[in-house]
Amino acid sequence: MIALARKYRPRRFEDLLVQDHVATALRGAIARNRVGHGYLLTGPRGVGKTTAARILAMALNCERTNPEAPTGEPCGECTSCGRIWAGSASLDVVEIDAASNRGVDDARELRERAMYAPSQAGHHKVYIVDEAHMLTREAWNALLKILEEPPPGVVFVFATTEPQKIASLAAPVLSRLQRFDFRRIGPAAIRDRLREVLTAEGVEADDDALTLIGRQADGGMRDALSVLDQCLSFGDGRVRADRVREVLGLVSEDVYLEVIGLVARRDPAGIFPLLDQLLDAGVDLVEFLGGLGDLLRHLILAGLGATPEDVTERMREALTTAGEQVTPEDGVRMLKLLTETEAAVRRSANPKLAVETLLLRWTLMDRTVDLERVLAGGEPPTPAPRAVAPAPKVTRRPTTAPKPSAPPVPAPSGEASAARPVGPSGGSPAPAGPPELVPFTEDGVRRAWPGVVEAARLESRFLGEALVACRIGAVAPPTVELEIDPDQGVLMGAVERGQRTLESLLAARVGAPVALIVRAGSSESTARPRRLSEAAMRADRLKDLRGVDPALDAAVDELDLEIVDESPPRG
Repeated sequence: MIALARKYRPRRFEDLLVQDHVATALRGAIARNRVGHGYLLTGPRGVGKTTAARILAMALNCERTNPEAPTGEPCGECTSCGRIWAGSASLDVVEIDAASNRGVDDARELRERAMYAPSQAGHHKVYIVDEAHMLTREAWNALLKILEEPPPGVVFVFATTEPQKIASLAAPVLSRLQRFDFRRIGPAAIRDRLREVLTAEGVEADDDALTLIGRQADGGMRDALSVLDQCLSFGDGRVRADRVREVLGLVSEDVYLEVIGLVARRDPAGIFPLLDQLLDAGVDLVEFLGGLGDLLRHLILAGLGATPEDVTERMREALTTAGEQVTPEDGVRMLKLLTETEAAVRRSANPKLAVETLLLRWTLMDRTVDLERVLAGGEPPTPAPRAVAPAPKVTRRPTTAPKPSAPPVPAPSGEASAARPVGPSGGSPAPAGPPELVPFTEDGVRRAWPGVVEAARLESRFLGEALVACRIGAVAPPTVELEIDPDQGVLMGAVERGQRTLESLLAARVGAPVALIVRAGSSESTARPRRLSEAAMRADRLKDLRGVDPALDAAVDELDLEIVDESPPRG
């Protein structure tokens, strides 16, 4: 029995999927008798490079071609076309695997064979060199002269997945070849082609099953047909999605949705049994992270109003529910953490620990807060309780569901980009009312300042701590001076970075635009020696730590970290 990837290999240029730019150019070159002497076909594996080279050879040597009105397409049915299409031995078409014939002696033999004329008039000698990037530098040098001045009727076609290697080994060769870049084939095109193949084979299949195959093929039609062949050999009858997952060893969609459920319920304890069951089932954690990345991408698309195309119908319905639990903003933050973890998992001696840490950070992550909404009207109104559908479980072995460590934090109705702010301990802060308007005077600004500090701490704990060391100076609308001791340079930098936030917070309380001026104060403490308290000495030590390590200093600002000094008191 012939494999599907060979049985349904295209026989004409018009049958190439997604490669219309290549098919049109090669077909036109043959029809107009402008065939080049050398071609370089590049692109991912399984997208039709070698097939296009064979179709070119078939068209140049087709027995049914009308020399007076050439169309550029081979008939695909004559004896010559049949032999070339099947890869059988031919006098005029030679295929060479450069992975096993890569040396200079092989290149010299090829060069000598190319000197002989085609077997009959009107034919071309076509040399198809697959995996061309495997040729050595010496082999390319041996071919350089014949590629520059080839004998009449000789065509070289080089196919490769890594053209950059050829550029580094033999850059002069590239200028002597016409290059065509093949594109990846999209999941939708692969799904439609698989449907045509199954119709010809008389086999039915679920749309979800073909979607899974198309997504797993990663743009390669040959890989998709090979997977379909596996599924057909695995069992009789209709090709179902569960059979495809079993053949490919894919993680069930229920597991990915359970992870999102744990994040929405803020249930870090549920991560450990889930991961244990995945490892017991033999799941590849790198592939698991890849599936989580795809899910987050689809979740963000659904939250932004787009419709993901390469997902199953069941997953499309589940994304609607999951989008109510995880906002697009939170999805982006989770995706960033996943990207940082994926590389570490690949090289880690303990990948399980890295994945557990990632999922725990997701479940413990603070929710996104819409600061403009909070400034405009205080805390959003509390929505009615919403029931969260029970998360599906992995049934490899029975487990006891852990008690949630904290209640879910629901998003307010109709506001996708806002969620109730969560405090550092995981609980919700006390309800905040609308900011009280005060006169735009020095006394009014001083009265409003404690509220500004608390509101700033919601966005950045470090900014809130820095403001404690500041004091209100002169007030002359619209300017407000904010003074800080000259020796607190680190804190001054944090305040300057949060200046726009502070101006917005003050403006909401005085009812007018505010221009904040941050400057070093001229307190009496700078003129005479000061008695350092234990707290001041600890602050100095932490400042020294940040000054010694620039990476630590940047991390504190970017990630809003708090440095804790656990050294014993001095003296």
